[in-house]
Amino acid sequence: MNAALLEVNDLTKHFPVRGGFLGLSRGLVHAVDGVSFTIAKGETLALVGESGCGKSTVGKAILRLFDITAGQVVLDGRRIDDLSAADLRPLRRRVQVVFQDPFSSLNPRMRVRDIIAEPIRNFALASSAADLAAKVAALIDKVRLPREAAGRWPHEFSGGQRQRIAIARALAAEPDLVVCDEAVSALDVSVKAQIVNLLQDLQQALGLALLFISHDLAIVEHMTHRVAVMYLGKIVELAPKRPMFAAPKHPYTEALLSAVPVPDPTFARNRIILTGDVPSPIDPPKGCRFHTRCRYAFERCRREEPELKPVGEGHVAACHLHDRPAEDNPMRKAR
Repeated sequence: MNAALLEVNDLTKHFPVRGGFLGLSRGLVHAVDGVSFTIAKGETLALVGESGCGKSTVGKAILRLFDITAGQVVLDGRRIDDLSAADLRPLRRRVQVVFQDPFSSLNPRMRVRDIIAEPIRNFALASSAADLAAKVAALIDKVRLPREAAGRWPHEFSGGQRQRIAIARALAAEPDLVVCDEAVSALDVSVKAQIVNLLQDLQQALGLALLFISHDLAIVEHMTHRVAVMYLGKIVELAPKRPMFAAPKHPYTEALLSAVPVPDPTFARNRIILTGDVPSPIDPPKGCRFHTRCRYAFERCRREEPELKPVGEGHVAACHLHDRPAEDNPMRKAR
């Protein structure tokens, strides 16, 4: 694997909850609590979990769309979370984003050529007007849109075509890392496959690193190198794709994978139904945050928070079950 391009160390983001007549603070939303991972050059890391688990907050924190509460974000050896706006500006080119909704993320008053050209102008990446036009045309070709798309408006395109425009805009800045925040979740199934294949082809051609934020594990399995599973603001398991999908080491991951559709209708899968609701991030449970919904929970889970520990090569999980002998680990017995 290549050297680390992005390092996220103990990232924490809490949002104040305000209410009442005076707007006084009524607590904190623990959106992200101590998340750490790395992304290598040319690698795809998928960040998965239920809605509200904090995965999009992690992406926005990396993009510096808001200040973080604690921790560090390091890009290619340089810490970026504490930089001023002026110092951060030249580095913004290296990390770009593709948002979930391809319509609301595009300026409806700009033609496609201007949308794609904007990052090139902002970062002075073109030497002349002819060079700018050539770069825009090349990007339109890269995302497999017709050249005449340059003169049209965003509302004239389908959802998949708009997302191709958003991808072209992200690539216009010549980034090293692209954050794909649920970039295919708003698209039809057939269009999803086209966009995923496009992202993979672009990654291979350009050497991009991707942070792919998603809740669709079927797509994640198709395109990622490693997977990080989040629950209630924390990473509970992180591993290369194959061992993660073949033998998950955390009960939450096990439940998520049991819900992934399989192409063979005759294949019998033991579907695990999680009971109860996700606890409030304002007052997360003591001990393991998943213990209120875990079918394997025991006394230690209720009082002691588990740490991410190695459970295989490049595979870590935060679960007390792996401190027990193999014969007393119900996850192993389940297989």
